[in-house]
Amino acid sequence: MAMALAGFALSFVLIFMRVPIAVALGVTGVIGFGMLTGWKQSFVMLGLTTREAAMSYSMVVIPLFVLMGNLIAATGVSRELFRAAQAFIGHRRGGLANATVLSCGGFAMVCGSSVATVVTMGKVALPSMSAAGYKDSLSSATIAGGATLGIIIPPSVMLVIYGIMTETHIGKLYAAALIPGLIGVLGYMGAVWWTVWRDPAAGPASAKVSWPARMRTLLDIWPVAVLFAFVLGGIYSGVFTAAEAAGIGSFGAFVLAWMRGKLTLKLLQDVFIETAQSTAIIFGLLIGALVFTEFLNYTGAHKGLLSFVQDSGFAPFTVILVICAVYIVLGALMEELSMVLLTVPLFFPIVTGLGYDAVWFGVLLIVLCELGMIAPPVGMNLFVVRSIAPHIPIKTILHGIVPFVAADVLRVFVIASFPILSLFLPGLFFK
Repeated sequence: MAMALAGFALSFVLIFMRVPIAVALGVTGVIGFGMLTGWKQSFVMLGLTTREAAMSYSMVVIPLFVLMGNLIAATGVSRELFRAAQAFIGHRRGGLANATVLSCGGFAMVCGSSVATVVTMGKVALPSMSAAGYKDSLSSATIAGGATLGIIIPPSVMLVIYGIMTETHIGKLYAAALIPGLIGVLGYMGAVWWTVWRDPAAGPASAKVSWPARMRTLLDIWPVAVLFAFVLGGIYSGVFTAAEAAGIGSFGAFVLAWMRGKLTLKLLQDVFIETAQSTAIIFGLLIGALVFTEFLNYTGAHKGLLSFVQDSGFAPFTVILVICAVYIVLGALMEELSMVLLTVPLFFPIVTGLGYDAVWFGVLLIVLCELGMIAPPVGMNLFVVRSIAPHIPIKTILHGIVPFVAADVLRVFVIASFPILSLFLPGLFFK
């Protein structure tokens, strides 16, 4: 146990010293494993872990879904999603903010990245809300909160990372994330409603759009909707695996870009370079995390902690609440990927050892990460919004984000208390 604690301490120190996460975890794992078994065995473990991770069939999902998201995002779908949502609900008080939440949820299905959703939707929605007279506190908080949907709504890269680390069925994770993702959308829309109810001037109504004009906006987004329905429907129905779905989705995105006349050599070059860079980063992070996991497994820390929890007399749900509290605290101090890679090797065996479902815990974990991304003082999305809208003071963003944080805290409690919300669809689709 002492070696495990020392390993965690070294990892935290390296990460807070701005050492790349992959390097911090990999170095800690190699040093710790070497001290326990010998340096030759440690470097053999590093080579085998790297080879097994790089050659794993399940890893194919990552570059293909990243490519799919980059291709669709390059076609300008973010503006079309926002325009459609704006046409249907923009005429209501707070309607543009709720349209932003809905379009963030839709764009999250495209890119699977929270930070990318902040940057993209911020550039699209912030000017529109500002022109409509929205207060900066509501508009900026809506972007920061709505963009967190990018890490839970399929195809979520974070869910893929969790699935690979824990050997959990990715299709089940995607199915399990749908209802919590919908609850997140409704919760953020509720946060907008609460804000404009308390301060009607924060989100004035916009001009009403006729029904024919509303229906025309759907013409621009239906091909993307059909593509995602086909990809996710194929996974849930068992027609093809997540890896096969990623291949079909990326090919469909290629065809979609070509049909829209967006497919140029320059666009392909940019998309391929961005996809290669993102894939390399994710692979490096996973390899570092797996090396760190090998070290932790060899120390037996998870077994010792599980025995302590089982012998302590604590109710299993009490343990889950404590784990949730730990993630909320960590989420306010570090970004979500570091949090997942550091803690899953320790907490996952405890949670499953207490009899909880791995799929349910994966969804709960991602929701906790969403909360961490907007929780003060250092929620990443808050500062990304600040970077794209430097005229908005950080105090203003923090003031506006409070109802969104409250909505996420409530969602965490509901999902933790009622696992059926996460497990109903996987049980329905994967019997």
